[in-house]
Amino acid sequence: MAIRKNELKNMSRENMKIKIVELKKELMKLKSQVARGTPPENPGKIRSLKRNVAKILTMLSKKKQVGGGE
Repeated sequence: MAIRKNELKNMSRENMKIKIVELKKELMKLKSQVARGTPPENPGKIRSLKRNVAKILTMLSKKKQVGGGE
């Protein structure tokens, strides 16, 4: 489930943005389950999703700095 740095380095910006949207949708679904009182299948998945979103956002900002703000 975890996204590796090598995978992120090879991804284009567009693919990263698409991946962020997918991960945020999944995270929202899991958070709504918790809010309703339903125990999630895998409680650690919320944490890993948050971390994956943060990793992608970090790589996007690094690419933006290196790429000249494109």
